[in-house]
Amino acid sequence: MLAGALLACIPFTANAQFMMFGGGNRASQDSLRKIAAADYADMLAKVGVDQPREGRQPNSQDESKHPNYDELIANPYPFYPDALTTESGKKVTSAKMWYKTRRPEIVKLFEDNVYGRIPENVPGVKWEVTGEEKKDFAGTPVVVRYLKGVVDNSSYPAITVEIQANVVYPDNGSTKLPVIIEFGFGGGDPTRTRAGSTSWQQMVIERGWAAATINPSSIQADAGSGLTNGIIGLCNKGEFRQPTDWGSLRAWGWGLSRLIDYFETDNTFDATKCAIEGVSRYGKASLVAMAFEERIAAGFIASSGKAGAAGWRRDCGESIGNIVSNEEYHWVCGNLIKYGTDPLTENDLPVDQHELIALCAPRACFISTGSWSGDKWQDVVGSFISTSKASAVYELLGYKGVGTDLFPGMDNGLMDGRLTYRQHHGGHEAGPNWPYFLDFFDREVVKR
Repeated sequence: MLAGALLACIPFTANAQFMMFGGGNRASQDSLRKIAAADYADMLAKVGVDQPREGRQPNSQDESKHPNYDELIANPYPFYPDALTTESGKKVTSAKMWYKTRRPEIVKLFEDNVYGRIPENVPGVKWEVTGEEKKDFAGTPVVVRYLKGVVDNSSYPAITVEIQANVVYPDNGSTKLPVIIEFGFGGGDPTRTRAGSTSWQQMVIERGWAAATINPSSIQADAGSGLTNGIIGLCNKGEFRQPTDWGSLRAWGWGLSRLIDYFETDNTFDATKCAIEGVSRYGKASLVAMAFEERIAAGFIASSGKAGAAGWRRDCGESIGNIVSNEEYHWVCGNLIKYGTDPLTENDLPVDQHELIALCAPRACFISTGSWSGDKWQDVVGSFISTSKASAVYELLGYKGVGTDLFPGMDNGLMDGRLTYRQHHGGHEAGPNWPYFLDFFDREVVKR
C-alpha cells in the first residue's frame, strides 16, 4: 500500500497534513501527488472503472469541454426521483410513513451511492478548553473560548486527530444561548475583523447568541492524499477506502456532530438551537451534515453547487465529472464514480439533491446562491429547482416550503416558509444573505 508506506511511519494530525498540502518543498508535494494518484487508482479498480468522464473545463481551448450556461438545454433529464414515492412504488401520504419507510430509504441510497457510510468503529472524542479570554468585540464584552477535540487513537496510534474549534459569546452571564456554527478556516481570534466591515460573528453577538467556528481540515484533509489519514484514515488504520466508505463531506459532518456533543455538556449553550453555515465545498458539507444529523436545528447552505443543493441531472456549470475527478473524489464515496463513467449517467442515480434537502425536513433550511456572474458555476437555478422539489416533503410534515416552482430572481427571496431560497447580489459567498438568514433563524428556531 503506497499511501500507508509513505505516511504511516510518522504520527500525523489531520491539520498538520492539511498544512503540508498548502506548502512544503517540491519533493513533499510530489510525494503527496503520488499518494493521491495511488489512492484514486485503487478506488477506480474497486468500482471497476478505467477512467470517468472528464468534468467541465471553463479554461479549456476546446469549446466542447466548456460548462453549459444555456437554460434552454440545461435540463437533459426532466424526470427526477420522487421523494414521496417509496422504492416499492407506494405514495407517501403521512408523516409516519415518511419517517418509518421513505426517509430511511433515501438515507441508505445517499450512503450507498453518494456520500458513503460512517463506520461503526469511529472512536470517541474528548474535548478540552485550550484557552479562554475576555475581550471587547465591537463594544460588546465577550468570552472567546478555544476548543480541541482529541480523538481516541488507541486503536491506531500512528494517526492523531485533533478537532479545532472556537466559540465566542456575550460575557453577560446568559445561559442556553443559540449557537451559529461555521465550517471555516484556522483557529484564529474570531473577534478580529477588517476595518469598516461587520463580520458574521459580530452580527450573531449583537443578537445575544454564540458564534462558533470548526476547522474541517483538522477533522479530515481536503485532498485525496489525505484519505489514509484524518478520521477516515484512523478508522481504516491507514489503509485505502472501500467504495461505500465515507468521504470528506461526511467526515466534516461527523466532526460537527461531535462539537454539538460538546455544547450539550455546557449550560451556556443551547444544543437544541444550533445552526450550521458554510460556503462552496463547506456549503456542500453543511447540507450533508444537516441531512444526516437531526440535532442541527437550521442550515445556511451557501453556493453549494453539485454534491450540495444543485441537482445531478442538471447540465449547468460543474458536472459529476468534476466531482468524481482525481481533484474532488475525496469528498464523496467511491461508488459515485460509476455514475460519472460511461455507459452510466447522472440519470441512473437513484437519488438527486432535492432529496438531500428533503432529509432536512422539517427543520429550518435556507438555500443561498450568489449572482449570475459570481456563482454560475454552482448552478443557481439548479439549487432553486432542488429547493422547490423538496418543498413537498416539508408540506407533508405540516410546514411551508418555497411555495412555487417559478424562479424568483435576484434579491427576491422566498422567505416565508421553513424551507427558504434567496439569490443575493454578491458573488460566490454568503455575506449579503447573512442578515436574512439570522432573521430566519430567529423566527423559526429561537422564538419557537
